Amino acid sequence: MATNSLISVRDVTKRYRNRIALDHISFEVNKGEVFGLIGPNGAGKSTFITLLATINKPDSGDILVDGKSIVKAPGSIRKRIGYVPQEIALYPMLSAYDNLDLWAGIYGLKGQQKKQRIAAVLEYLRLGDRARDKVGTFSGGMKRRLNIAASLLHKPDILIMDEPTAGVDILSRTTIAEMIKSLKANGCTIIITSHYIDELELLCDRLAILNKGVLLHTGTLGAILEKTGKESLEALMLNLEEMR
Repeated sequence: MATNSLISVRDVTKRYRNRIALDHISFEVNKGEVFGLIGPNGAGKSTFITLLATINKPDSGDILVDGKSIVKAPGSIRKRIGYVPQEIALYPMLSAYDNLDLWAGIYGLKGQQKKQRIAAVLEYLRLGDRARDKVGTFSGGMKRRLNIAASLLHKPDILIMDEPTAGVDILSRTTIAEMIKSLKANGCTIIITSHYIDELELLCDRLAILNKGVLLHTGTLGAILEKTGKESLEALMLNLEEMR
């Protein structure tokens, strides 16, 4: 294991009935880096995210976080993780503040600490002025930002983001990108999936490229392009789409 490795993925396989979603994949994620997962639809990205978030378990293999197994010790790992799912996990009839109040309770925050964290994440995601408005009145981008705010309430040192900017406006994309850079600067390790290739190129220190559950490449963008002989990540992805 690399000396700076925080997350070690070891020969992980996951099946859904007769379909292999992940096929014996292994790689490392270093502490404090932004690590991108990229691949066509059905590549296995979201499946991996659910394993790391301890929502599902691998059929074989394991994922270690600081040496602790997601299979044997999911509870201790869960406390360190903030998870941003593709789906918006909010109640539209409640205000932004009340939605976060519910999540803060789930994370075990209480009293003044809870109030301070709710106020802090609302400001962090540029939603402070909409705290008392019902989420049902929010734009798609604002809902995405509030979804992310919920994942940050307990100050996780690992943030998992599954398509966090899907279908959002340019302001929200910019706000989310700035947030990712800020979290990284403060030592947070971030795993992100996205269909926006320019976003991954801009934000990620290293990438893992998946296709049909198989890990094709890991490394920096430059190293992957050199290895594959492609001039850009977009060209590589187009090639994968053509092979489907």
